[in-house]
Amino acid sequence: MTRRPRLLTTAAAGVTAVLLLAGCGGNDDTKQNHKITGADTAPPKSSSPTPTEPTSPDRPKIELPSDVRLTFTPEKAGDAVKDAILSDNAELIRALDAAIVAQNPRLPALEYYTEGEGAVAAQEWVKSFKDAGWTITGTVRYFDRQVDIESEDKASLSYCGDESKGYSKVIKTNEIKQTEVTKDSYVAYGVQVQKNQKGVWELVKIASTRGAGRCQP
Repeated sequence: MTRRPRLLTTAAAGVTAVLLLAGCGGNDDTKQNHKITGADTAPPKSSSPTPTEPTSPDRPKIELPSDVRLTFTPEKAGDAVKDAILSDNAELIRALDAAIVAQNPRLPALEYYTEGEGAVAAQEWVKSFKDAGWTITGTVRYFDRQVDIESEDKASLSYCGDESKGYSKVIKTNEIKQTEVTKDSYVAYGVQVQKNQKGVWELVKIASTRGAGRCQP
């Protein structure tokens, strides 16, 4: 198995990376490369959902099981526009995890926060888990979140993901694919977003670098 591609700049690249990621087993020599969003080493104690409150009446309410936990730092940047972008990015990530848990690439909440290449990449990401019969579990920490506003309706974000406690789980057996923590447990993300007519900052492109130096502890 080869290492996850360095950048996810198109939907096709995203699909390839996810298939490589989800297709690894827990006992091979490349096990450090298949950590994913999610994470505890113990099976979930409860399946009760922990919803996030929608920020406007028409926004979807996203529910995650109690064993899937996400944190975001910073949550706000002290600027109204940047705060809105950070909020929608967090909801996108929650929606992506919710779609994986639901095994539904067309989960309405995921479609709400994606568009174009971003939507295709997100749907294929979820589909790869569904095809493999895998889901996610646990805690992932997103940190060093920075926003660059390019225009009134376009912006980019950069942030890191700490997947050191993130594992995939086989749905049928509840087997958690435990892996050792390495530099590849930390991922740098570059995201392009665009504000739609509803004022939602949708994902339109995403890139990632696994093992990036800027995200190492």
